[in-house]
Amino acid sequence: MSKKTNDSRRDRITKLATALPEATAERSGSLDQHVGYRVRGKPFAYYTVDEHNDGRIALHVKLGEGRQEAFVSSDTRFFLPKYMAHHGWVALDLDAGKIDWAEIAELLRESYRLLAPKRLGAMV
Repeated sequence: MSKKTNDSRRDRITKLATALPEATAERSGSLDQHVGYRVRGKPFAYYTVDEHNDGRIALHVKLGEGRQEAFVSSDTRFFLPKYMAHHGWVALDLDAGKIDWAEIAELLRESYRLLAPKRLGAMV
């Protein structure tokens, strides 16, 4: 798999994520291909390329209680990310079918609401 460092999906996800109140984006990785999305320093989503050599380009988000298993068991685009799954996080493989941008926006909002300070989360 080639690592995409100029991925329009990353740019679109960044635009959706940073439209949320006080949200920021920070690139990391050897080619700046990963992006962490934070609200007041707390991560609420990640865009990753080949994370832990898994060969995937993915969006990682936290879901509400009980929703993680439902997503992973009913949709093959979703998987449990290493080191984060036990905290309620799920990942969406962005190469595993057509991207539903409304779904991406809702996943980002849900994760944001769970992790943002209550006042900010209530604004979304």
